[in-house]
Amino acid sequence: MMRLENKTAIVTGAGGGIGRASAVALAREGARVIVADIAADSAQETVDAIVETGGTASAAVADVSAEADVARVVEQAVTEYGGVDIVFNNAGIIRRADALDTTVEEWDRVFAVNVRSIFLMCKHVVPVLAAQGGGSIINTGSGWGLKGGGRALSYCASKGAVVNMTRALAIDHGPQGIRVNSVNPGDTDTGMLREEARQLAEPADQFLAEASDRPLRRMGRPAEIADAVVWLASDESSFVTGAAIVVDGGGIA
Repeated sequence: MMRLENKTAIVTGAGGGIGRASAVALAREGARVIVADIAADSAQETVDAIVETGGTASAAVADVSAEADVARVVEQAVTEYGGVDIVFNNAGIIRRADALDTTVEEWDRVFAVNVRSIFLMCKHVVPVLAAQGGGSIINTGSGWGLKGGGRALSYCASKGAVVNMTRALAIDHGPQGIRVNSVNPGDTDTGMLREEARQLAEPADQFLAEASDRPLRRMGRPAEIADAVVWLASDESSFVTGAAIVVDGGGIA
């Protein structure tokens, strides 16, 4: 039996990487998925991948740092599928630089996409979830939201904010039956990881080899993070809220 049958999920940053893998996994478990991404072509590719395997999904082109766009995504879910049960706030960007090399504009953009987007989504979706008797919100943190990392000041700060904002949301909205958790990946084989190598002007092969230096001796796969997202979305995690779930091959350990 599918774990998320008759549920509706919103996934942001769903055009690739962890977002796409999670959208596909949620649909495989029976959820109807709103695939939100700033890139229309990427969002549609994810929708096509879901539909090809018998799932239900529709694309929503949105800049999740803009309140009007976020409100429209939530409205689309309610209009097309009758409500919202699951939200995966996954959209995120990274800037690999220390304080001296980070511009104010870069700092603000990282926080807009990584942090403000979650605030905006919760502001608009919590009333919908509460009216339905509850639901599950999952936020993408990072191993670097739980420990520090080099030359990634704005990213580390933003992901630390995500982890603690998740706890605060869980406290505020638990009485409404809304569970809020963060999933915190280690280095995962995505386009963003290769973008980090480019920003640091390091050879991609060398950078990816260094990313595999953890107890399990490899990077994560997007599908492995998606498995954790599905669990947090499902009733199997019904007594889990305010948690920071680490999926990193032992990197923090």
